[in-house]
Amino acid sequence: MNWTVDQLEAFVTAVKLGSFSAAARHLGKAQSRVSTAIANLEADLDIILFDRSARLPVLTLAGEDMYDEAEAVLLQCQRLQSRALTVSGGEEISLTIAMDEASPIMAFQNLFEDLAKQFPLLKINIITGSQADIAKWVDEKKADLGMLFHLQRLLESLEFVSIDKFTQTLIVAPKHPLANIPKPKIEQLNQFRQLVIRDRMGITQAKATSPNHWHIDSYYYITELVIRGLGWALVPEHVASMHWYKDALVELSTAHITDPLLIEMGIVKRRDQANGPVINWIYQTLGLGVTK
Repeated sequence: MNWTVDQLEAFVTAVKLGSFSAAARHLGKAQSRVSTAIANLEADLDIILFDRSARLPVLTLAGEDMYDEAEAVLLQCQRLQSRALTVSGGEEISLTIAMDEASPIMAFQNLFEDLAKQFPLLKINIITGSQADIAKWVDEKKADLGMLFHLQRLLESLEFVSIDKFTQTLIVAPKHPLANIPKPKIEQLNQFRQLVIRDRMGITQAKATSPNHWHIDSYYYITELVIRGLGWALVPEHVASMHWYKDALVELSTAHITDPLLIEMGIVKRRDQANGPVINWIYQTLGLGVTK
């Protein structure tokens, strides 16, 4: 058995991204190194993993079987690395936390207040984004932890633990025509502009109900535009109930909306990341137990 973890990583990344060149860009390596790693893996396993006769490499039947095994091995290696770093490492000096901009403010303010008391010398960096931004920053190691609303499938390099679920609320301005329809049907909603959440890079976005819609990267900015009568929106219930929006919004029934209205919120980190006392304290404080 002469294959290496680097070879498996090149193979799995090429499959996920669809080409050797894309894998090379993602891994920060020359394409020739990725191609050589995969060729050496084929030689070590004595299996042809890709059919290279087309413009882009296509997995063979044997390659499909090996892909599942290779992915499982990589995940186990990441967990092993994480565990080793946790055992050998001490308390974190600094921590960067990426927060979804629509996170429940009071809940996390209390968390950070307690964190400051528990670890007075810890340096904290807090960056905010929306949805896919958070996962991307954690995957790229720009953040150690992410607090996000989980709407999209996450990368295999990340692990997600649920904190809570929130219901989405249908909101309009008091003077909007829909405000006079307590239980609007889909055809009635479709007559008006919908304001829909998306990430800041425009890569992922929530599904729109109305054919007439705008995409915006902040639930709070969506709510401000709703107040100004520019459309209707589905936002997390805690956003709609913020005290500064009192009497500025009308909440309508979502009885006729068939799409899921629950949004799951949780904490995300890299599988291969060290888990020091601070991260474990955060998990315990959130009622998630100690990470492995």
